[in-house]
Amino acid sequence: MKVNNHYWVIGALLATSAFAQHKTVSKPQTSVSATWVADLQDGRYKNPILHADYSDPDACRVGEDYYMTASSFDAIPGLPILHSRDLVNWTLIGHALPRQVPVEHFEKTQHGNGVWAPAIRFHQGEFYIYYPDPDFGIYVIKAKNAAGPWTEPVLVEGGKGLIDPCPLWDDDGQVYLVHGWAGSRAGIKSVITVKKMNAEGTKVTDAGVLVYDGHKIDPTVEGPKFYKQNGYYYIFAPAGGVATGWQIVLRSKNVYGPYERKVVMAEGKSGVNGPHQGAWVTTNPVNGRSEDWFLHFQDKNEYGRVVHLQPMKWVNDWPVIGTDPDGDGIGDPVLTYTKPLTTKKYTLATPPESDEFETPALGKQWQWQANPKGTWAMPAAGFLRLYSYKTQEQTRNLWDVPNVLLQKFPAEEFTVTTKLRFSPNTNLTNEKTGLMIMGQSYAGIYLRSGKNKTELVYAVCPKASDGKPETERVLMEFKPETDLHLRVKVSKGGKCEFGFSEDGTHFNMTGEIFQAEVGRWIGAKVGLFCTRETQTNDSGYADYDWFRITR
Repeated sequence: MKVNNHYWVIGALLATSAFAQHKTVSKPQTSVSATWVADLQDGRYKNPILHADYSDPDACRVGEDYYMTASSFDAIPGLPILHSRDLVNWTLIGHALPRQVPVEHFEKTQHGNGVWAPAIRFHQGEFYIYYPDPDFGIYVIKAKNAAGPWTEPVLVEGGKGLIDPCPLWDDDGQVYLVHGWAGSRAGIKSVITVKKMNAEGTKVTDAGVLVYDGHKIDPTVEGPKFYKQNGYYYIFAPAGGVATGWQIVLRSKNVYGPYERKVVMAEGKSGVNGPHQGAWVTTNPVNGRSEDWFLHFQDKNEYGRVVHLQPMKWVNDWPVIGTDPDGDGIGDPVLTYTKPLTTKKYTLATPPESDEFETPALGKQWQWQANPKGTWAMPAAGFLRLYSYKTQEQTRNLWDVPNVLLQKFPAEEFTVTTKLRFSPNTNLTNEKTGLMIMGQSYAGIYLRSGKNKTELVYAVCPKASDGKPETERVLMEFKPETDLHLRVKVSKGGKCEFGFSEDGTHFNMTGEIFQAEVGRWIGAKVGLFCTRETQTNDSGYADYDWFRITR
């Protein structure tokens, strides 16, 4: 039998600890969320199909399989890869970017930077993802299997402000790239450019052509997606701003235009603000019939940009997305609808949330705030060990700490509970570990080491992104290596209350409500950390037994 010696040794060593010997009997891992399931199991679905921050989604179909990716900014691993058979039930099968490049640059937190809106395509037996970094340029990566491995990023075009690329392989063999511009870096915005690429799709070969200027009627037009059908070139693009915009489509018989323009979806009377930016997909034929669908995001503040699925139809070679009750050709988003056509009924599936830490790898839902180091965490069969990692001297709070392990909010209402044992280095003070809600302001409940004691602290950090310090309140003192349960309950509107328990049944809540806040271009996140302030050759650590998300 083949054994991964590295993980076997870690697992064997950790299994000898008292914590492993007294591990709570775990609940079985499940692929179905306890907090949000879009499939109504009666032939219909509800929106959002993913109540999590998969912003700027793009998707493609290969046979009966659908694959989706999304922006990931500075979170690592980046470029999530989701898979579905029916466009409603999605699983997270991996990430295409295990490290961000330039590697050294992304070893520090880069909030709001990194991977912006990507495009995923399947061409001649390979998956392609084109993604922009607004500070470095447009990259492409490839894979034979969407689950990976993916190639190292290749710089297609270097430069600042090049964003939201999407390729098109034309009928004559020419390869094009459409993209937008970030005014914050390029000094221009609200325009769309089309450029030629080489046959391999790895290099831009000309300066490009301006094909659309949205300043007058479509400010902040960006996020273009390129398609061709019935002799028309189509550019699907959002306009009007992240939280308040609309979806437009441009069409032309010539790749460089002139392009006609039409609004194809807006909020209308739906209550779904800013319904735009996403992917058109056509289903695999069932009894000779195919359907068209559109995936897009909705900005829900602290919950991030959640993903919706809309029916789509064609009228006079223009798409209408959603339903059109007044017949004006501009679709309204649906809240519930009949599921897409499939050859059979598929089982419920959602991205992972809880993690029992029973395998020698972190669950796919976890991401760090920067390119990770091997000394931050050691997953093992039984629990997750987080080692305290020294914060930089100029660090004022956890906003700029790279070794914070986080995941997306999965629903409007949910409860997170985790069990841990903290084993600080007795020669150090101010080692910390605990549970937190991260955003531009954050809050958390954590254990802090002191001389012959361990304190349980509730901390709030308003305006953390501005470098403000935490406000702390000591809740209790515990002996080192005490088993403890930490909890945060999130209610509608992102209202969060923290608590703790020694027996895992009776929880003492802080009685204070913290309002979760957005990060930089992302929603709030929940997760774990372990830090120290001094240099040592033998850091303390925290063993996390499990991390569970429930209603």
